Amino acid sequence: MDTGSEKFKKSERLCSQKIIASLINEGDVFFTPLYKVVWLKCPAQLPSPAQVAFSVPKKGVRSAVTRNLLKRRMREAYRKNKYLLYDQLQQAGICIAFIISFRRNSIAAYTEIEKAMIETIGKLAFAASKSNIQC
Repeated sequence: MDTGSEKFKKSERLCSQKIIASLINEGDVFFTPLYKVVWLKCPAQLPSPAQVAFSVPKKGVRSAVTRNLLKRRMREAYRKNKYLLYDQLQQAGICIAFIISFRRNSIAAYTEIEKAMIETIGKLAFAASKSNIQC
């Protein structure tokens, strides 16, 4: 993938209710100190190698303003570092969909969020390439 393009296009966002439902029911889960990630290999070809959704549970962060701030920071960290994931997925010919949920009850600094996102992307790329199902 072209690492110069750092846009987060509509085709990279997870909007399909069917895929989200199958993620919740059948998806694999792993945890990092800051995030919970639910992911699934997609049997159908997606418009991009990965589709992602971000969530911050209301139970942990009550204020909508704070939840939106955290989601913006998570999206930005993903947008800047998604090439790490895309390169490995395209080499393996894999398409995945995943949801990243924030786990803390307090606001995290952007640098901490970005560092955790890079770690999460690495774990996700490893887990997806280890699995042997192709699109």
